[in-house]
Amino acid sequence: GYVVAGFAERRARMLAATESLAAELGGHAVLDDELLDEVTALVEWPVAVAGRFEPHFLELPREVLVSTLQSHQRYFPVEDAAGALVDRFVTISNLESRDPAQVVSGNERVVRPRLADAAFFWNSDRRTPLAERCEALKDVVFQRQLGSVYDKSARVAALAGEIATGLGEDAALATRAATLAKCDLLTDMVGEFPDLQGVMGRYYAAHDGEPAEVATAIEEQYLPRYAGDRLPATGTGRALAVAEKLDTLAGIFGIGQRPSGTRDPFGLRRSALGVLRILIEDRLDLDLEALLRSAAGRIPGVEDPAGLGSSLFDYMMDRLRAYYVEGAGEIQASVEVFESVLEKRPVSPLDFHRRVEAVRRFVALPAAESLAAANKRVANILRQAGLTDMPVTDPEQLVEAEERTLYEQVVRLDEEVRPLLAAREYQAALERLSTLREPVDAFFDGVMVMAEDEDLRRNRLALLAQMRGLFLHTADLSRLGG
Repeated sequence: GYVVAGFAERRARMLAATESLAAELGGHAVLDDELLDEVTALVEWPVAVAGRFEPHFLELPREVLVSTLQSHQRYFPVEDAAGALVDRFVTISNLESRDPAQVVSGNERVVRPRLADAAFFWNSDRRTPLAERCEALKDVVFQRQLGSVYDKSARVAALAGEIATGLGEDAALATRAATLAKCDLLTDMVGEFPDLQGVMGRYYAAHDGEPAEVATAIEEQYLPRYAGDRLPATGTGRALAVAEKLDTLAGIFGIGQRPSGTRDPFGLRRSALGVLRILIEDRLDLDLEALLRSAAGRIPGVEDPAGLGSSLFDYMMDRLRAYYVEGAGEIQASVEVFESVLEKRPVSPLDFHRRVEAVRRFVALPAAESLAAANKRVANILRQAGLTDMPVTDPEQLVEAEERTLYEQVVRLDEEVRPLLAAREYQAALERLSTLREPVDAFFDGVMVMAEDEDLRRNRLALLAQMRGLFLHTADLSRLGG
């Protein structure tokens, strides 16, 4: 016998042989990294072998064929130049056979019953519309304290309709998609291939004559399935995906089973990050905290939906921190930048994202370090002054040239940035405010804030509060710079 001892070398050799043989068949192999690793671990001397199955099985959905060949048989499907599957596959033998035809025949003989079963499920399942399976979901337990899958579907349908309305989408489509979303769990195909849940729902809904967006949304409810996975592409799919994940989060938190350490049996971290990715990367401007309260209000036994919603929002902000700091999204931001925005607690993740983008760009400006230090200094001064009722700045009491100049700049910039902030153009607003660097530095160099005269002191504190308020519309810049 022969042995290739090194895993990496064995994997590379197997991959090259698979791709070479698929090319000889006139196509290329459909590869999966996890399957490559699994097969590499199973063989010592990989030898690629080609097999064939009956062409009529190509009438099955692509995902069914791929799942049958990969998951059940550990075969590599083959597709043509156009990306369509062909009636060939590549499998890996653990030896150089003296009679390769017998190896091929054996593999072909094994795969036929698998494909025949899949074809039977495909034809049988389509005889019963998804809608007729809804009632049977009452007998499928989602979680003992949270009821059946039917109960969950009803909660998600109500929330999906609410979200769709907020997005300007068709609430009826979202409600319909949510009602049918879990029905494919009761089909024979999903029973045999659990990884096809949602996918088969899409096929069966289309066969039943459901609207195309409803069918697509049934698959999209599970997106994103993992880090870096694609997001829902339809409005109905987005509404359903967000609703499904928020219901799970609210339900599991509502019964006191939030994740601890590495234990997360319901995938709440993945659900939370999935919602955040959809809202941010698909540019959906929704009030997340309000949606969490709405989801919490539908969970049985929850006495304080507002409190639960607030707790869930904090949990999701922890996930959002990781999203930025670890660079899992479109941009990477420091903890300080994130915390400066979190201090304002924007309820829309998309709004949060725009603020993070603006502060990231602001810290790269020459004036940023000085203005961040000034904001920190002003925050400390105002805190130590302890004024509960901050007066309005009185320009008549500004006696020093530096404080008059700062006041004039603050008034001018207030008029300029207010419409920018209203339009959430935070970056443009902070760029304008960066021009305050010189007058702020001059103020601190030439003016005694804590003057002995009480009126002067209160007026200078009011001016500083007014200046700081311009920055606080976007983020708390005093959190920058350590």
